[in-house]
Amino acid sequence: MSELTAVVHGASEVAVVRDGELETVADGAVAVEDGAVAAVGPAEDVTAEYPPENAVHAVDADGGAVLPGFVDGHTHALFAGDRADEFAAKLRGKSYGEIMAEGGGILRTVRATREAPAERLLANLLDRLDAMLERGTTTVEVKSGYGLDRETELRMLDVVDRADQRHPVDVVPTFMGAHAVPEDTDADDYVERVVDEQLPAVADQGIAEFCDVFCEEGAFSVDQSRRVLEAGSERGLAPKVHAEELSRIGGAQLAADLGAASADHLLHATEDDIEALRDAGVTPVLLPATAFGLGGDYADARAFVDAGAAPAVATDFNPNCYAESVPFNVALACVEMGLTPAEAVVAATATGAESVDREGLGTLQEGTPADLVVLDAPSHVHVPYSYGVDRVETVLKRGRPVVRGGDRCA
Repeated sequence: MSELTAVVHGASEVAVVRDGELETVADGAVAVEDGAVAAVGPAEDVTAEYPPENAVHAVDADGGAVLPGFVDGHTHALFAGDRADEFAAKLRGKSYGEIMAEGGGILRTVRATREAPAERLLANLLDRLDAMLERGTTTVEVKSGYGLDRETELRMLDVVDRADQRHPVDVVPTFMGAHAVPEDTDADDYVERVVDEQLPAVADQGIAEFCDVFCEEGAFSVDQSRRVLEAGSERGLAPKVHAEELSRIGGAQLAADLGAASADHLLHATEDDIEALRDAGVTPVLLPATAFGLGGDYADARAFVDAGAAPAVATDFNPNCYAESVPFNVALACVEMGLTPAEAVVAATATGAESVDREGLGTLQEGTPADLVVLDAPSHVHVPYSYGVDRVETVLKRGRPVVRGGDRCA
């Protein structure tokens, strides 16, 4: 017999994503059976068939809007150490390259992460997942890449897997051994170590779903990136590409050639790049908080939408972009990248799910996982409109409350 897990009623609107478009149901309700959406529509109709008093969890939205849970498709949320001083240095005018030359940047985090015991890494990640959940994120991608050696990369992926088992947020694991070139190492030699040493061990471990690479000047060339991603594909890891972030060297075209799950950043992507990604079915992932933190230019989201390649929006949460909040990124996507509030919410839900091969998630359509957010505001527009204000009141994961009153449930 099916369990009526939850009925969410009293909503000013329920936002549903259908065919990439946000549709709103005024005075709506959502019924959940066995963790999946059983019905969504006008409250009068839904509650007649699914009385709230019969549900395990009856949730009164009290005039708030109901949205799909946010899907954050690009983070580096597992790390040790702190780089707040580098933020201050950037404000004094130091470039990212200058900070790296002084021993900072990614390699500084690599040193701290290698030294940290697994339990400390796990505690760090669980704390960050709590913060994300309280801001409405119900699924998040987390990359390795602060190990740059077989032992630490495997340890990071194991921690990601343990966090996924312990936390309500679903954690999608990505292997990113090709995140940077280790100190005193040649890039070509390191690529061979990733291919010959790290990838076989990662595949045997059986945790990672994706293989990502930083295709950029000063990191990995297109040819080196292709070598890593093709080797990952041979071992069952779907490719992802950090592409055209600091310059245009061909990462987007590589992502299209390989049929990658996503191409991410894309600040310097051209019209040809956008069309290639669209034609190959590669999800573009834009990361507005990265540009905000660097004080740099933003990707042109309108160009992607107009070309029929609607983008996802994610946080890029990492030590150099300490942004755990998807709603903050939704606001930036509207103000700085040209998306409408509806487009930005879709980008942070359904399209974000597509970037991690979770099609159907983030839509609130019947039959999909009942991951949803209740705002203490009457419309989805308040996600970007109320920038700087946390409007998330309640979060349900598969129909069960995991946040109430803005705080994680015990």
